[in-house]
Amino acid sequence: METNMANECNRRKFLKTGLGFATGVSFMPFLRGNNNSEQNGNSDPLFKISLAQWSLHRSMFSVRPSVMGWSKFNETLHSDNYRSLVEGEIDPLDFAKVARREFGIEAIEYVNTFYFDRAKDRQYLTEMKKVANGEGVRSLLIMCDREGDLGNPDRDARSGAVENHFKWVEAAKFLGCHSIRVNARSDAGLHADEQMKLAAAGLRRLCEFSDQHKIDVLVENHGGLSSNGAWLVGVMKMVDHPRVGTLPDFGNFRIAGDQPGVPETWYDRYTGVREMMPYAKAVSAKSHKFDNEGNEVNTDFKQMMKIVLDAGYRGYVGIEYEGDEASEKEGIKATKNLLERVRKQLASEYA
Repeated sequence: METNMANECNRRKFLKTGLGFATGVSFMPFLRGNNNSEQNGNSDPLFKISLAQWSLHRSMFSVRPSVMGWSKFNETLHSDNYRSLVEGEIDPLDFAKVARREFGIEAIEYVNTFYFDRAKDRQYLTEMKKVANGEGVRSLLIMCDREGDLGNPDRDARSGAVENHFKWVEAAKFLGCHSIRVNARSDAGLHADEQMKLAAAGLRRLCEFSDQHKIDVLVENHGGLSSNGAWLVGVMKMVDHPRVGTLPDFGNFRIAGDQPGVPETWYDRYTGVREMMPYAKAVSAKSHKFDNEGNEVNTDFKQMMKIVLDAGYRGYVGIEYEGDEASEKEGIKATKNLLERVRKQLASEYA
């Protein structure tokens, strides 16, 4: 393994002192509470809580992609200078340790951009697996980005994008995950029906490969037409494969407006999650900002979790904090406290 002794000492120092997060910060009132409330004696909780690695991207990247610029980030990601991106305060290898020791969370969701050149590095993957197992942390899935458009209208480019994901399927299998999360993207200039056919074609081929490894392929609402719940359901039906599914995200429902001069268009988040839930094999509890009562200001978590539970889902709900007002540590804890509070409120209703 390429990690040297100095890096290992730095990781141990971080885990001992809590470095990697803003220190000297006065936690907001809503962060008070029992962080062990998840351990409530119920061996079969209404839903379980996991942590998405993107919640810590400010601490793991040496510079935030949004500050660097996504075009430059993508260019660096695919260059020999890639590892300069992941020289932040927290080593991505320590993700499982941080989840367990800082937040009491025992299941995690990796993001491939923190390990972009590691998918086939069996020695590194073995160390990742060792760290997770040593902490008693379950590896759930790998979120895969920047590997090409699965619905690219060019047949060769689409095939290349599909094959770029093969290594992540194999890595997920090795780590003990149940899924990879992908994006259903095509050419935005094409008609929605044509984009659906192209995305379904790429997803179908990827599912046929992943089926050999017993790994599911989940599509998140992640901008563009994928944030239109009805369209994404159409993709699911067209793929028509038992390995395909959705990963509803509470917040990613902007269909248009991420480009300069293009007005924002949003899909109703509650409608979207409701539409996606019949195909859901994971759920992402996106959070950005909290009020003084500890509620997420953009999403009614209680209403959203009722939609999730009404669909019969009882799996993991992943914390994905993306806010700027609170530190990553504060935001993760606030989201966890909110999910635990909602779970307690709904326990008798769904007993």
